Amino acid sequence: MADFLNLVRNENMKIYYRVRTWVMSAILLVLPLAMSIIGRFVDDSPNMWSYVMLESGLMTMLLSIFAVVMAADSVAGEFLNGTIKLLLIRPWSRNKILLSKYLALLCYIVLNLAVFFALTLLLNFVLFGGGDSGSSIPSGWSPFGYVTAWYGLNLIEMAVVATMAFMISSVFRSGGLAIGLSIFALLGSGIISSLLSLIDKPWIDYVLFMHFGLERYLNAGELFRGHSLGFSLGVLAGYYVLFLALSWYVFNRRDVAA
Repeated sequence: MADFLNLVRNENMKIYYRVRTWVMSAILLVLPLAMSIIGRFVDDSPNMWSYVMLESGLMTMLLSIFAVVMAADSVAGEFLNGTIKLLLIRPWSRNKILLSKYLALLCYIVLNLAVFFALTLLLNFVLFGGGDSGSSIPSGWSPFGYVTAWYGLNLIEMAVVATMAFMISSVFRSGGLAIGLSIFALLGSGIISSLLSLIDKPWIDYVLFMHFGLERYLNAGELFRGHSLGFSLGVLAGYYVLFLALSWYVFNRRDVAA
């Protein structure tokens, strides 16, 4: 167990030793700070929760893109640099190697999302005070409860998209392909789901793109094509398991050292 934890630690070190990781983190910290400070001086009636939601929407999108980049490079980068051979000559199974990379990726996502969650709440509370929720929080929710649920649902989506990028990276050994397809799924899901909604076929309900944007379920009584949050979570869970299964199957079957 200690050897595996060291392996996970090594994968985390690979992430945080890169300059781009700190550049990405700096962007996530500086942008909300700048938005709130500017809003403090130019907004005639600033509302804490409005700025929390505005910054959260932008920053979670950026973090999703950054996570895709990390996931795409996690396995494909090892093949590109030839360092995968150095991992294989050590007494670790392929399962442990892949799992350590995946856990390091999840740690990166969860840590950054938690830091940003705390930052936006603290920053905007200091600048604007608590106040009421205004129109930024749906009725029936406490502001903190809504924001917490919103972050939780976005964490699920982020994990699914990052896992898809991780799978593409593992299967095709191409970081560019993983980034391209995953960002396309992330940014184009709204347009694609709108087009697919025009097709009156039952299989449409099981297409991945149709179940991004989980926060829409936080509006009281809102359903999507007659389905609930539980249904969308179930579909995403199915894709999540499929992505992981493909990653492990191909990585274990391929002649990695070749």
